[in-house]
Amino acid sequence: MPNRLRWVAPFAGLLLVLASCGESEDPREEVDEPDSAENGEADENGEVEGDGAEGSLIIESWRNDDLAIWEDVIIPAFQEQHPNIEVSFQPTAPDEYNAALEAKLAGGTAGDLITCRPFDVALDLYEAGHLESLNDLPGIETFSDVARSAWVTDDGSDVFCVPMASVIHGFLYNAEIFDELGLEEPSTEAEFHDLLDQIAADGNYAPLVMGTADQWEAATMGFQNIGPNYWDGEEGRQALIDGTQGFDDDAYVAVFDELASWADYLPSGYESVTYPDSQNLFTLGNGAIFPAGSWEIALFREQADFEMGVFAPPLPEGQDTCYISDHTDIGIGMNPDTDSPEAARAFLEWTASPEFAELYANSLPGFFPLSDHEVQLDDPLAQEFIDWRNECESTIRNSYQILSRGEPNLENELWDLSAQVINGTIEPAEAAERAQDGLERWYEPQQ
Repeated sequence: MPNRLRWVAPFAGLLLVLASCGESEDPREEVDEPDSAENGEADENGEVEGDGAEGSLIIESWRNDDLAIWEDVIIPAFQEQHPNIEVSFQPTAPDEYNAALEAKLAGGTAGDLITCRPFDVALDLYEAGHLESLNDLPGIETFSDVARSAWVTDDGSDVFCVPMASVIHGFLYNAEIFDELGLEEPSTEAEFHDLLDQIAADGNYAPLVMGTADQWEAATMGFQNIGPNYWDGEEGRQALIDGTQGFDDDAYVAVFDELASWADYLPSGYESVTYPDSQNLFTLGNGAIFPAGSWEIALFREQADFEMGVFAPPLPEGQDTCYISDHTDIGIGMNPDTDSPEAARAFLEWTASPEFAELYANSLPGFFPLSDHEVQLDDPLAQEFIDWRNECESTIRNSYQILSRGEPNLENELWDLSAQVINGTIEPAEAAERAQDGLERWYEPQQ
């Protein structure tokens, strides 16, 4: 690692203060206020517009950061069409949401609409009778099996939340550094490594900006980012679930092997670099490429004063089909005990509409609609992420559905093993064997 990179980490905390002064666009400025008739007030003939549904709805959510967007953009847009339905977005702090929601549901005080975390947390609520089946909801057919996978029963017979948004993995880069060094986006891993070598040879920037101190980013932005190209996306993910493939297969060893090679391009002392540290290093212009989730777009738009680009995970040698991690992140369902079931279903039906898809995606750049509606996004980076769906096949992180129910928890195992592989404390083949051994301890199809 070039010595000139060694100064980067110690100054990151100080420079964060300077970087936090950027400006961001406010999507609320683009939404017109509803007129009086659209807002449910009587017109000159004493008639009120609307579809007949009425009532008051409370939305439970852990997304307290989105309060202003819901109150000023999304709910007003819904009420333009449904003026007789009052809606209130009442979020709880993310780390308190699950417990608070369960307590409300048990006590009969929960809201009418439940924002659904993906996979087992929501499945537990459904199996406990706290979410309504939505199989017959108009619009639910616009979501693919992959999109529904986070909110269906194991046999796929019941869907209980409307998929609202996913996040997509890829690589964000500093376009000014690319221009300065005459670099182009790579499409293959050979090109990717050649590019990293050129940045390293220049010596002024960390080629890849990521640390392993928090572990999860090594698995989420590393292993799960590049992995689908190795295990053929959904085909490989489903093969792990049905037991016809294992983590000790060559494809998974190869992912860990590629991940281990990143160590040569990370900032000095990356073993102590936390996720916020790496965000700061990138937005301060000290690194060229950030293995990313699309949720970074909004924050990086605020903090970085340079142009950014993005490229999809480069293809391994011999691979001609690209796969992306298009991970299901948030859904919304109905509390069966609601006093306003017609109003709740009207809202859920609207969340499956093209209007909601485009409105939500443009209000929260980096969170992408999961329906099959075509949307146009204002943010060019977000548009590029979502355009990959036209070129590549989508899948989700392979540890999330079913495979992390036992002990050891596969997701936690992948955090630890991915970080250790990059740190050089475990060999790629050993990491793959340990992941497989962990599954075989409790998961019958892998025994």
